[in-house]
Amino acid sequence: MSTSTELAPGTNLAALRKAHGLSQAQLARQANVSLSLLSKIEVGDRTLTPAVAAALGKPLGLSMAEVLGAAAVQPDDEQKLSALRSAIRDYDLPAARAVEEDRMAAALAAVAAHRDAAQVDRLLAVLPRLLRDATTYAHHANTAQSWMALAEVYSTVYWLAARHRWMDLAELAVTRQRWAAEQKADPLGQAIAARDRAGAYLNGGDFEGGLTVVDRAVAAAQRSLSGQQRAFAVGMLNLRGMTLAGRLTDKKEGQREAERHIASAGAAAEWFRTDWNRHSMIFGPQNTTTHVLATRLDLGRPHEALAVAEDLDAALEGLPPTRVAPSRMNLARAQLDVGDRDGALASLGAAWAAAPQMARIHPMAREVFRVLTSLHRRSNPELLRLSKLAGIPL
Repeated sequence: MSTSTELAPGTNLAALRKAHGLSQAQLARQANVSLSLLSKIEVGDRTLTPAVAAALGKPLGLSMAEVLGAAAVQPDDEQKLSALRSAIRDYDLPAARAVEEDRMAAALAAVAAHRDAAQVDRLLAVLPRLLRDATTYAHHANTAQSWMALAEVYSTVYWLAARHRWMDLAELAVTRQRWAAEQKADPLGQAIAARDRAGAYLNGGDFEGGLTVVDRAVAAAQRSLSGQQRAFAVGMLNLRGMTLAGRLTDKKEGQREAERHIASAGAAAEWFRTDWNRHSMIFGPQNTTTHVLATRLDLGRPHEALAVAEDLDAALEGLPPTRVAPSRMNLARAQLDVGDRDGALASLGAAWAAAPQMARIHPMAREVFRVLTSLHRRSNPELLRLSKLAGIPL
């Protein structure tokens, strides 16, 4: 696991650079990043974006996730995390006594609800036991449904690990997820596993590799699925694809790739009047809008992102906090990029209100807050409130 930190990403970057004995000029030159931009990031005048974090990480020998900083493990959670790692190691060691289907279904529904609500603490508490039960259930039942249930649990383990930037755990989880989905060859499960695997590439900063995984998975889903299931799988994968494309270093190539995935996701979204939520994956016209907003922003087009966000309230209506909070964070970042500090602060507060546990560990929430505190000449009640919630002193 990467060294954990309570620092916001830009501050963490400065600490990493100094630890590697590099000046700002040296790191900027090696990463092919503007010295002015790097200086502004470190002093808190600009946000450290995922794409820039990936570029700066390469000469440091670090992944994007490591530059952004792994979320610290609370003392009370160390034992739970250890238990989760142990359950992953025992992937082929089911218990002797079978797990009943009704019990498994109820547990999966409860975990899906925790995930949708971004209740990080509850997930970490229940996942070790659930993973062992799902392992036993799959091995004893040996049906497509039981292996899909196990793959779904691994997907949630990946989600939890990726949110914290615990990338060794995330990459192990997606490997096990793919293995489970292949035991009885469930095409939708395989598409979801590929989407999560591409997410591991995303967090590692290997955007080109992630796009390759997405394109292969889209082709497989188009061959093996039909109707709305195919649209769901293809659309969900294209959401991941547009995110990866938006972070490519070559912005012209990124623009081309992003438009391709946006068009494909839009075509798939036409199959749905409202978004589907299947196996904690969400796809439809609303979630497509939230991803287009993020992609326009990652491409360095904040005004276009704000144009997408004009109908953001409607797009977020009925979506779970796991989608609402990141969208509000992206809106805050876009507002900050165009100089609307008050709007950015209001949007960041809305992200915290939607999913406080997620905002507490999300690198962009912490980074936007860091820059807002740097740019505001004096503190205000909202900054003070968020400072306490984030654990970042003013």
